[in-house]
Amino acid sequence: MNKTQLIEKIAAGAELTKADAKKALEATLGAIAGALKEGDKVQLIGFGTFAVADRPAREGINPATKEKIQIAAKKVVKFKAGADLAI
Repeated sequence: MNKTQLIEKIAAGAELTKADAKKALEATLGAIAGALKEGDKVQLIGFGTFAVADRPAREGINPATKEKIQIAAKKVVKFKAGADLAI
């Protein structure tokens, strides 16, 4: 499912216009992204939890040259599925 199909499902399920459903989806995604950028965790009961985790620096290998390279530390977003989302 892509974003357009998701907007159509939201519009049908909530009896909204596609324009309103698009605004609602973008506002939701913006709120989640904003919270994660501030370092907060977003927990949607039954669906899952979005959290920011630190990935430490590590050594890797350039596959083209087989040369060892240093990969910098960074923050990544992790998602843990909730019980209701289990398939």
